[in-house]
Amino acid sequence: MVEKSFTITSEAGLHARPATSLVNAVNSFTSDVNLEANGRSVNLKSIMGVMSLGISKGTSVKVSASGSDESEALAAVERVMKTESLGE
Repeated sequence: MVEKSFTITSEAGLHARPATSLVNAVNSFTSDVNLEANGRSVNLKSIMGVMSLGISKGTSVKVSASGSDESEALAAVERVMKTESLGE
């Protein structure tokens, strides 16, 4: 398992458009990818799960991936975080 924490820096938080980008980025991987925030964890491949967290600016999130392509999945999440200016 690999994991990485991010702090959401976008003024709008993790809203629908960037959340969709994150979900799309990990859907092609076979690994299980989870997003944890505010004491809850959801499957990052589920847009409804991600949106249910209501992640706002300043929230610390942790992404974890487990499986045969876990490193690649986490790298894809990092790319989206940077390209969407979501967090660091």
